[in-house]
Amino acid sequence: MAQFQQILRIPTQGKSLCTVTNHVQTVVSSSGIKTGLCHLFLRHTSASLLIQENADPDVLVDLNNFFAKLVPEWENYVHSTEGPDDMPAHIRTALTSTSEQIPIGRGQLLLGIWQGIYIWEHRERGSQRELVVHVSGD
Repeated sequence: MAQFQQILRIPTQGKSLCTVTNHVQTVVSSSGIKTGLCHLFLRHTSASLLIQENADPDVLVDLNNFFAKLVPEWENYVHSTEGPDDMPAHIRTALTSTSEQIPIGRGQLLLGIWQGIYIWEHRERGSQRELVVHVSGD
């Protein structure tokens, strides 16, 4: 079984979902692996990795709005060293995920027709996020 790994450095904008599907597919294509598994791991505690609808941008707006209500920033959190948006970002990450696995067939990510891969930035300001893409298979 072959293994291939690359770290993508993705700049994000504050509090938004940043599509990374094409970046990940480029790594999968570069790997030369035709059948296998793509494992993604986001190396951060204040941003998430998400597979979600890629056709209607209103879905992403609604997700952001829902999480803003679910995890308000105006609470009196104990952890505030990195700013008032940091603890809510950690909570949002804890409620979502920092890793995903996607099957590969014929050298392509086997995502559903309406699925895309996103880094979900939970902080007010953008950041440089690191996404580990590990591809294994034949």
